[in-house]
Amino acid sequence: MTHAATTTSFSAARGAPAAAPVVVCERLTKVFRDFWLRPRAKAVNAVSFEIRRGEVFGLLGPNGSGKSTTIKIILGLLHKTSGLVSVFGKLPTDVSIKQRIGYLPEESYLYPFLNARETLDYYGRLFQLDRAVRKRRIDELLDMVGLGGAQFRPVREYSKGMQRRIGIAQALINDPEFLILDEPTTGLDPLGTRQIKDLIIALGRRGKTILLSSHLLSDVEDCVDRMVILYGGRIQREGTCDALLETQDATVLETDPLDEATISAIDRLIRERSGGARSLVRVARPRQKLEDLFVQIVDEARAAQQETSGAQHGGRTAAFLAGDEGDGLISSLVEAGRREELPRAEATPAAESPAGPDRDVLADLLKPEAPAPTPAAVAPAPAAPPRRSADVDLSVIEGLVDQPSRPTEPGKGSNP
Repeated sequence: MTHAATTTSFSAARGAPAAAPVVVCERLTKVFRDFWLRPRAKAVNAVSFEIRRGEVFGLLGPNGSGKSTTIKIILGLLHKTSGLVSVFGKLPTDVSIKQRIGYLPEESYLYPFLNARETLDYYGRLFQLDRAVRKRRIDELLDMVGLGGAQFRPVREYSKGMQRRIGIAQALINDPEFLILDEPTTGLDPLGTRQIKDLIIALGRRGKTILLSSHLLSDVEDCVDRMVILYGGRIQREGTCDALLETQDATVLETDPLDEATISAIDRLIRERSGGARSLVRVARPRQKLEDLFVQIVDEARAAQQETSGAQHGGRTAAFLAGDEGDGLISSLVEAGRREELPRAEATPAAESPAGPDRDVLADLLKPEAPAPTPAAVAPAPAAPPRRSADVDLSVIEGLVDQPSRPTEPGKGSNP
């Protein structure tokens, strides 16, 4: 059976949609060996899952559970020991699929002597983006990740969070179809963490396929559609957030503020209806997340125009990532077409032309020059026609050319 046939049969067995999945892993295993080829550690052990097109997929687990190893196998950076892996229906080592992938590693490996603009320009050149596209995307990404004010500082001067921001920008420079984020919020402040989660949700809505790996479960919970949880290189749980997180042994009621008498009446009603088997267990006021409070405080400080030398809160999502780039491109093409049509317009008389005499000057300059007459054909020059302000005064030049040669003074002529 061919590789493509195996991928198709595996997808059908797992009930995948009609569209082929972006990533398929079947009984994926990776064993690290020592110098003598003896098994040292089984990092991934018979892992099977698939990532469908347009979904945000979570790869979760504690440190050492096999997340990064699985990602490196999907990228073709590590070779599997056994099992099946396909990306876009091809082997992970196929170079043709790299153009469609964006990757943020767990540790950002950046050139310390380059600044932010040079770093993004370098990665844009690797993807063979032309100069105009690179400039536009760099401007949008720097604004999005909040590094516009620090774009000319060397990367070695960046904090870990700022390096993480530029790493996220370089993973998006090629507008990838499949985005792999390995611990994307590590080192980020709550503002950056919130922004990255919002970006992941926005890209998922646009139809991007995203693999999100993290051990910070609160970050993943708000973003992913489906997830697998690894431990010891094996999948322990798999499913959607609702299926995995919803509990069946409690019910939560949320109302407007209630007084004590109403709460007591509700408790009595529950006891009566359940025959004393159920009761009101806990009554408390809802509490906002610490992340929400932190963002609120920073927004208030920013509204008061308090200065800061750190990374700024990022702007709107880059236009080419949000799908707004097409409108600007169409407008620029229409405007260019209008500019090309202007020189082709029919000439109008000077009295009717909006440019007036200036249009005559332009027409005179564009006229082809007449060939110079030969000496034999030179006739007495007629009276010069009235000269317009735009014509060249040739009388001075003609006078110098037609002037008879003066006799040579004694002692100054040529030798006989």
